[in-house]
Amino acid sequence: MTKAEQIMFSKWRELCDIATSSHVLSWDQETYMPAKGRHGRGQVLATLAGLRHRLMTDSALSDAISATADSCEKGSELEAQCREARRHVDRASRVSEKLEKQLAEATSAGLSAWQKARAESDFSLFSSELKQIVELRREQAAAINPGAAAYDVLMDEFEPGVTQTELEPVFSELCAELSPLLTAVTDSGFQVDESPVKGDFKESDQREFGLFVARHMGFDFEAGRLDLTTHPFCQSFNNQDVRITWRYMEDDLRSALYGIMHEAGHGLYEQGLPDKWEGTPIGGAVSLGVHESQSRLWENLVGRSESFWEWALPHARKYLPGLSDCSVGEIWSALHTAKPSFVRVEADEATYNLHIAIRFDVERRLFAGELEADELPAAWDDAYEKYLGIRPANASDGVLQDIHWAMGAFGYFPTYSLGNMISCQLFSAAGRELGDLDAQFRVGDFAPLLEWLRTNVHAHASRYNAKELVERATGAALGSADFLSYIKGVTAKAYRLDNIPA
Repeated sequence: MTKAEQIMFSKWRELCDIATSSHVLSWDQETYMPAKGRHGRGQVLATLAGLRHRLMTDSALSDAISATADSCEKGSELEAQCREARRHVDRASRVSEKLEKQLAEATSAGLSAWQKARAESDFSLFSSELKQIVELRREQAAAINPGAAAYDVLMDEFEPGVTQTELEPVFSELCAELSPLLTAVTDSGFQVDESPVKGDFKESDQREFGLFVARHMGFDFEAGRLDLTTHPFCQSFNNQDVRITWRYMEDDLRSALYGIMHEAGHGLYEQGLPDKWEGTPIGGAVSLGVHESQSRLWENLVGRSESFWEWALPHARKYLPGLSDCSVGEIWSALHTAKPSFVRVEADEATYNLHIAIRFDVERRLFAGELEADELPAAWDDAYEKYLGIRPANASDGVLQDIHWAMGAFGYFPTYSLGNMISCQLFSAAGRELGDLDAQFRVGDFAPLLEWLRTNVHAHASRYNAKELVERATGAALGSADFLSYIKGVTAKAYRLDNIPA
């Protein structure tokens, strides 16, 4: 290893350690921290953000990256390390340390304000904090790339290279394909019986069943844990310490089970990242779209399949005494409803991407200057009426339902739809290589699928960009065909539609 490489990797290790410290404190803030700790926590997070920014913009690091890049072999692992390091350093160097600290303080305050506002369904309790976060993010985007659309700059943080121009036709296609499907469901007059997933389910029973399923998926609880939170998430400190969270409804098993399977899917990706790249520029997940593909694959393509429930139903009856005497077919149908609803994380597969289309539209307009923060509640409600034909009755089911804006994560939402498409494309490719996945699921054997994902997705971390990774794994560029085929198929079966809308 050359002197330049030594400097680059040692400094990057320090950057990762600082980031991990921030992640630990953020995880604690969303799980166990007492409410009055907000101010002090915000100050600590701001200090860590300042330290990380100072190290990221150190000329010694930049020089080491340049020297290493000049001497490395084209197409090599080292070239990928330099590429990712340079991308992060260039982005950070355009933003002042003062602004980074302001953002850390603002989002810490925003999280606490959002939690209170959501609990009381009162947007005004979050409004001033949100305005500050929006203004700081606008300032950050302008600093990073003055000539680009602010929303494109923000999306690039989560899905490198993606732009509004690229995503607008994607969402147009999804809306054009899904809207007729929902109309066909409504016109059919058929009602799916949801009683098989309803009942009186104790928190402790749901937690134990969720843990049982996550373990069989392959999640290592000696390298992770599960905790309650307001808005479920996965936070990784390293591949041997991955925290997942959940929430539950006492009268419906879907929220807890599929929330846990979703976050465990994220966690499996984190636990599968290669040890050899831990603490290096390419050691993390390649993008949030790919990350979301892992959670949606396990939650939906595995967890909502009939073959999964042929294995899981006998176990569910042991863990959940309140479960009705239902068949696999009956519970499967209850898991594939297609009806407008207000809350994204509780939405069915057929409508989920319309929830994302709403957020993409609202965020895009906000950062284009077409909306101000105070106008968001009305804009949100109008968009739900336009896309889903329903209007939220309160802010908790409306503009306050998601944690993302409190975190300053504008541009994050589109990655969910990208994840849905990637998940189906990966699942189809895995099926072609592994054979009958349903036969494996029926006996609770999820190891072959996990190993395929480990080999084709997890093991590459960020060596390749997201588009390259998908094409290498599936043999084709990312598209919506597999997703639309899947969602039309399950919806038509659940609602007994003879003709699927073209």
